[in-house]
Amino acid sequence: MALAELVRGRSDVDDAARDARIELADLDEEQKRADADVEQVKARRERDQAMIDAGSISDPKALQHMLGELESLQRRISDLEDVELDVMERVEAAQAELAHRTEALEKIDRESTELEATRAQKAADLDADVAKVVDQRSAEADGMPADLMALYEKLRASKGGVGAAALRRKECEGCHITINAADLAVITAKPIDDVVRCEECDRILVRTPESGL
Repeated sequence: MALAELVRGRSDVDDAARDARIELADLDEEQKRADADVEQVKARRERDQAMIDAGSISDPKALQHMLGELESLQRRISDLEDVELDVMERVEAAQAELAHRTEALEKIDRESTELEATRAQKAADLDADVAKVVDQRSAEADGMPADLMALYEKLRASKGGVGAAALRRKECEGCHITINAADLAVITAKPIDDVVRCEECDRILVRTPESGL
């Protein structure tokens, strides 16, 4: 459950990180255009200023027009630099978002790895327990009559893996039905090595000191 939730959560975070990378790439292009626009206008202003400084413009009207254009270019540069600054701020925000999402992905991956390792260890422990039970069952079944083992295996296959059940406090632990007094009397009268079956579920009943006989 926890691992599945991490996988679902990782998909959402990965989508957000992808969106942040796309936004960052778009902003990078926008910043390049803004930088180019600023440099282009600055170059034009420097060219016009150089012409004025060199005295290349002798006509007063042309000079006045050039000075007005310089003022216009300066305002344009100021506006473009504002755009440039805005793009830079958005780039920083997108970089921070991408860093946050990347960190979140790394954290999820670490937790997933830890959960996978824990699950693998639990599976290994369970396999070891199953092997131990199988060995124990084989040891206990050794020497049992073949016909009894055949009956047990047949019942186990048809009764959800439980072919025999303990009789405790007058109740079959296979079907959890209380055995009536008459049936208990019959069971009590039978030799200890006789095979006793539950009248309700047909499983082999294992008599114990707590059977209530």
